[in-house]
Amino acid sequence: MIQYNAFPGETLPSTSPISIALVEDDVELAKWVSEFFEQHAMLVRVYSRGDIAVDELRASVFSGDLPDLVILDVMLPGKDGYAVCRELREFYQQPILIMTANDQELDEVLSLELGADDFIPKPVRPRILLARVKALLRRAASPPRKKLQKLSFGALTLDESANSVVLDGQPVSLSSAEFELLWVLARQAGEILSRQDLSQCLRGIDYDGFDRTIDVRISRLRKKLGDDSQEPVKIKTIWGKGYLFVSGAW
Repeated sequence: MIQYNAFPGETLPSTSPISIALVEDDVELAKWVSEFFEQHAMLVRVYSRGDIAVDELRASVFSGDLPDLVILDVMLPGKDGYAVCRELREFYQQPILIMTANDQELDEVLSLELGADDFIPKPVRPRILLARVKALLRRAASPPRKKLQKLSFGALTLDESANSVVLDGQPVSLSSAEFELLWVLARQAGEILSRQDLSQCLRGIDYDGFDRTIDVRISRLRKKLGDDSQEPVKIKTIWGKGYLFVSGAW
């Protein structure tokens, strides 16, 4: 049997083939994505309807045959990708990658808020899609690191063990992805972190110059933390360089 095709220096997540559930109603696209991943020793199950995908994946919980990762389109018959993502998160803890032609910021934000781990717009470049999938699988397979306790900056307190944020005595509701980004920025307060730095740290992939995932999360953080989106003073944009968490602004 062909083994998992790792990148140079990559730790292999498993000796058994990786299994992927592809929820996509475009027959031609589903065909070439399946063939491409199978060339890299990954087993692919294709579902052309959202409702059928949810039902069959839920049944897989009892058979112990859940896939290692789900690639999910948004525009699907039976049940759209957002509903599928939300329902999958009730029982599925492995990575979910949204793949859609709706390349709009709102779609990206909604995907991440509903529990997706990553978002890639169509048309999809095969090597980029493969890199995203492998990065998500590496993160899922990594053992949890020992967590620190708290970081405090004036009225702001971050508790990593509880994934909680308190600002001015009030809890701030953040998604896990937003908290992770805020923690990385706060942990390196006073240092400029580029999109490349953040992409590598948070997602395990290189920044390709077009992906807006980090920018979307920064925008959401600013809104939730009361930072001025036009002239931010807490999480600053350093043009041409990256983002800066200002420790004295809280």
